[in-house]
Amino acid sequence: MSDDTGADATFLHTCLNVADAERAVAWYTEQLGFEASWGFEAGDTTNRYVADEAGVELQFSETAGVTPDESGDRWDHLAVKVDDVDAAFDDIDHHGVVQEPENNDTAGARTAFVEDPDGHVIELVGPLAEE
Repeated sequence: MSDDTGADATFLHTCLNVADAERAVAWYTEQLGFEASWGFEAGDTTNRYVADEAGVELQFSETAGVTPDESGDRWDHLAVKVDDVDAAFDDIDHHGVVQEPENNDTAGARTAFVEDPDGHVIELVGPLAEE
């Protein structure tokens, strides 16, 4: 993507505010198959990263004494591609069901929505189920 300045922009990562960065890394690696990649400390804030096979990263930011609110700090959801939405939905140790698996014919996909340990909504996206 270019703008009038000639600068090219590339998506690097999404940052999620979490109550416990290590717990978030464990959940995303164990439940969704991401790989832990790196991290750093900045004052009272701990930052940890996980990455998918293509290298796209999620950053988990934990600030001492701060707990994200119930809305996940005002973001909507993160979509994750899976081979089988129903199997992933059944296998994932989720912390809340937002939407059970269903075909979304408009999007041409089968989807489900679950919550991670901090209440962030994760959309599971896969091929339409045969009916």
